[in-house]
Amino acid sequence: MRLNENILLLGKKVVLVPYTSEHVPRYHEWMKSEELQRLTASEPLTLEEEYSMQQSWREDADKCTFIVMDAEKWQAQPRTTEESCMAGDVNLFLTDPGEPSLGEIEVMIAEPSCRGKGFGTEAVLMMMSYVTKLGLTKFEAKIGQGNEPSVRMFRKLHFEQVAVSSVFQEVTLRLTVTEHERQWLLEQTSHVEEKRYRDGLSESR
Repeated sequence: MRLNENILLLGKKVVLVPYTSEHVPRYHEWMKSEELQRLTASEPLTLEEEYSMQQSWREDADKCTFIVMDAEKWQAQPRTTEESCMAGDVNLFLTDPGEPSLGEIEVMIAEPSCRGKGFGTEAVLMMMSYVTKLGLTKFEAKIGQGNEPSVRMFRKLHFEQVAVSSVFQEVTLRLTVTEHERQWLLEQTSHVEEKRYRDGLSESR
């Protein structure tokens, strides 16, 4: 999705930046992990396929993707490279053309050292707050039944379980953004700053 191709979202724990070709090598290394393949229901891709996937995610109108950065490391640039700050990614998919107000959201904190620190929670809140400008009022998360930490995280974010698939071994959780939920979301993300991606690199330090 080109909407966010030059948008940077600066939070307390994480920074969200567009997924560019510079991030592909590290992302490709992550996805060699059998654990991450299982948790994300993904097949391993070649590096060339990963570059093609990155390009399609950038171009497709029904996908919005950010790379999740460790804010502390990111703020330390230029002493560190952007690639070394990468923690994971957060994605939104418009999965139902008949229901444009519904988006499926997923988050992956791939770096083991970045897990259990609230990175996923803040990344999901920041993504939801950002895409409400697209008119989205419902969010879904489909999570493997064995991924208890992810299920707990989404429940804390007011998602409720609406379905279980024994075939796909996954649960579906949903959040409908009422006015009350919208106010709550605004409160949770009131600290987030939106900047231009490349300009923001020099401004934020």
